[in-house]
Amino acid sequence: MEPNCTELNVAPEKYYLSPSYAIEFCIGFPGNLLVVLGYIFCLPEWHSYNIYLFNLSVSDLIFLCTLPRLSYLYANNQSETMPFFCVLNRYVLHVNLYSSILFMVWLSMDRFLLIKYPTRNHYLLRLKTALILTGLSWLAVNVEVAPMIALMVQDLQNNNWSRCKDFASLKGNFNLLGYSSGLTLTGYILPLLALCGFYYTISHLLKTQERSIQHRTTSYKRPLRVVATTAAMFLVLYTPYHVMRNVRIVSQESWVAMQPCKIKYIEIMYITTRPLAFMHSVINPAFYFFMGDKFRELLLAKVRKLLSRVQQHKRPT
Repeated sequence: MEPNCTELNVAPEKYYLSPSYAIEFCIGFPGNLLVVLGYIFCLPEWHSYNIYLFNLSVSDLIFLCTLPRLSYLYANNQSETMPFFCVLNRYVLHVNLYSSILFMVWLSMDRFLLIKYPTRNHYLLRLKTALILTGLSWLAVNVEVAPMIALMVQDLQNNNWSRCKDFASLKGNFNLLGYSSGLTLTGYILPLLALCGFYYTISHLLKTQERSIQHRTTSYKRPLRVVATTAAMFLVLYTPYHVMRNVRIVSQESWVAMQPCKIKYIEIMYITTRPLAFMHSVINPAFYFFMGDKFRELLLAKVRKLLSRVQQHKRPT
């Protein structure tokens, strides 16, 4: 006899998703906001990699703004009642998911070219080129995620606009598995392979240049560590989510004929991977302080200057 698994729905969303999203917002929002403000007010000269990092932080900041509402709804066992916010939240979530790794690919490319062309005489290291690549990246990611709007609207219509589902739980007259697999391939696997490729090329370039510029090799290993850390981060955070998302979709297919409790267990495993995947928005600000420019020093100098002004105003005249 199949056991009753209906009660398994509430626990992971209320006691896991809600606090996880709240913690990610409390840590990630101040960090990304500080970086955005620091770039706007503290950075006197912008380079190509500053463009990628700034857009990455803006993407994370927009996404993090959606987490408080999600956390509140999950904490109170409520579903999103406004269709607009339901679609917007999922759309922003996935745009951030795939724009983040794409901007990191351009950043890794920039690190590789900077080692190969230290004088920044390559056209891909120009500020104008970075702006063009950034614009095309935003366009590509939005085109990639745009079909999700139609899928969510159709699912909302089927549920009388009363139930907001996550992407992997949508149902309707569409090939959800095919679309999810395409997103996994183009939005995650290919960019991850690009990150690994840049790691290999940077490592190979450093080895070949070791004899000729041995005194510089040590300082040039920082970009290698940045690219390696980036690839490892996305591999660890994104892989469980994408695997379980597609497994979750397959488990709901009629041709699978899976038992209800097994479907529920798969759903719970899928739920556990979601905050893990979005943890990149919390970790990303760390990259802004280890890129080799003077952003950290400029930001700290600005903070000290502001604190000194506050102290001077507090002193009695």
